[in-house]
Amino acid sequence: MKKLVFVLMAAIAFVACEKEVDDTMMDEKSAKSKLDLSFDGLSPLGPNFRYEGWLIVDGTPVSTGKFNITPSGQMSPRVFNVKKGDVEDAAMFVLSIEPQPDNDPGPSSTKILGGAFENGMADLSIMHGAALGTDFAGSMGKYILATPTNGSDTNEKSGIWFLDLSSGAPMSGLDLPMLPDGWIYEGWTVIDGTPVTSGKFMKAMEVDMFDGFSSQENPGPPFPGEDYLMNAPSGLSFPTDISGGYAVISVEPYPDNGPEPFAIKPLAGMIPTDAMDHYTYMMDLNAASFPTGMAKK
Repeated sequence: MKKLVFVLMAAIAFVACEKEVDDTMMDEKSAKSKLDLSFDGLSPLGPNFRYEGWLIVDGTPVSTGKFNITPSGQMSPRVFNVKKGDVEDAAMFVLSIEPQPDNDPGPSSTKILGGAFENGMADLSIMHGAALGTDFAGSMGKYILATPTNGSDTNEKSGIWFLDLSSGAPMSGLDLPMLPDGWIYEGWTVIDGTPVTSGKFMKAMEVDMFDGFSSQENPGPPFPGEDYLMNAPSGLSFPTDISGGYAVISVEPYPDNGPEPFAIKPLAGMIPTDAMDHYTYMMDLNAASFPTGMAKK
């Protein structure tokens, strides 16, 4: 009988000890651990959006918290306290853009940066498959100066159209990859230091979504572009001469976060100060502008 009692007591002690070990392991997993994030080239978001980090743990996204970028380019905050177990088990980090306020507990479709953890570090890029996942290495851009919406030979250097006239007939001037959900292209002209939109578009061979500066006398060509003839933004006067400015194609979150060009600008080029109208000009690949980041466990 004494032997039976001893065995029972030993079994109870073993179970209690095992439970204590399990509880300790659970406590350790639930404890907070620091995740250090750093980014280069991210744009400040408007008041209705925030960046949000995500750890991918066993295929499930776990939020690391939201933040914004200050006008001076600083991240606020930078270090986040996350469950130790999630940090240890995370295979990837992904950065998304979320609405503010946000009623959806999961990440939006607008994912900008991603990277896999190796030795506790994850190099983050837009080309990672869990993020934007788009390679712009083969992108190409051409444009002309013209104002077709108010007829010919009138203020011809006050408009830009992303098309190619080098063959004698208008052809698409843009060769760009299709974007995933949550992103859209936008054309820009920097006029006297001010970026002015020429319109958003999904495909290079179609009319863009904006004509608010163009004349209504004639339709524009079936390509992205804009005549800067009316309704000038504050500080500018239309018609104008965009020679000496810049032509830019950006990749924007969709829905958009603000009135300025976003950080991802795959194509850009200075418009010559002695630019000629109806002459085809080339744009440069601008991969150095792409945002990057690092996540450190």
